[in-house]
Amino acid sequence: MGSDRFKTADRDIPDKIQVGRMSAGAPGRPGGKPPMVILSGPTAVGKTKLSIALAKAIGGEIISADSCQVYRHMDIGSAKITAAQMQGIPHHMIDILEPWEDFSVAVFKEKCEQCLPGIYGRGHIPIVTGGTGFYVQALLRDIEFGSGGTQSCPAESDTQAEAENGAYRAWLEELARERGPAYLHDMLRKADPDSAEAIHPNNRKRVIRALEFFYLTGEPISRHNEREREKESAYNACYFVLNDRRERIYENIGKRVDEMLVQGLVAEVERLREMGCRRGMVSMQGLGYKEILAYLEGEVSLEEAVETVKRDTRHFAKRQLTWFRREREVIWVDKEKFDRNEERMLEFMLEELQARGISWGFGKSGSGSCCPEKQSAGQTER
Repeated sequence: MGSDRFKTADRDIPDKIQVGRMSAGAPGRPGGKPPMVILSGPTAVGKTKLSIALAKAIGGEIISADSCQVYRHMDIGSAKITAAQMQGIPHHMIDILEPWEDFSVAVFKEKCEQCLPGIYGRGHIPIVTGGTGFYVQALLRDIEFGSGGTQSCPAESDTQAEAENGAYRAWLEELARERGPAYLHDMLRKADPDSAEAIHPNNRKRVIRALEFFYLTGEPISRHNEREREKESAYNACYFVLNDRRERIYENIGKRVDEMLVQGLVAEVERLREMGCRRGMVSMQGLGYKEILAYLEGEVSLEEAVETVKRDTRHFAKRQLTWFRREREVIWVDKEKFDRNEERMLEFMLEELQARGISWGFGKSGSGSCCPEKQSAGQTER
């Protein structure tokens, strides 16, 4: 389990799938912008399989936009891709942190930007794949962040304001411990109803971040995010969102959770617990982990924990779709319209890429190694 699963992807990409090496003067960089492909969508919709087919077709390397798959030892609950499923396609932003290390959208953006020069240098196209829409937006729109992964604002540059912010954050965390996450979420609902609608009450970190932003600026972070969506992309990007009927997505979610249990989710969380992981850690906020921790600590039955995971994952998928509908220039890939035929979906996506000036040629690539921080550890990501 963990990093050993990904070592096969350190090898050179097989010649037979080298159909996408971009030449130096190739199209795909209108206005000097480098090309980027986004493949997003709700959880359990089937992004992973389609991303591999797309990467083979255009010579892509995949960057995972997932807040749990960055962590080692968290394979089952995060539905982490296996080395066999990668099929030789280089993956980035997987297994780069230990579960006790913090991770935020600011860290995601920073580490992605470390990966990109190598991908472009190998003549490949980055394919950002995952369902965390805010991560995608931060990279695509080149959003600037202040300390703690929050969008920067004038007050944050002031030392006194930073100290005041730290005290306010500590007060919020104490409130969460004493009165529970629902109390903080009610505070957010009064200050920023749109953010409260988008953020689950149990996502304490994001609730606190939104309250902090409102405290510092007097402006709802949801309004700020809307402005960020209007920023011009830093890349010549094609933003696909894979979607399916809600009933089918919910059915897939139920099946996936059941499969995780069979694969050993409870044992995985128990091992993490033995390693010192606890619910307050960022990694343990992931769906499936905090609920199983509650079971292991005797707070709920296993049946109750599993039903909570399924319910909250369905709610999460709904919020994901709400986010994507608010994004600009999104290209929807509705599986029903293509009769769930992957070849037809792929053909449609390739036509859209060409229409937007993202093209690819033929040639043999060099090494399929990945991000600098991964190279030093001798591992490959997602």
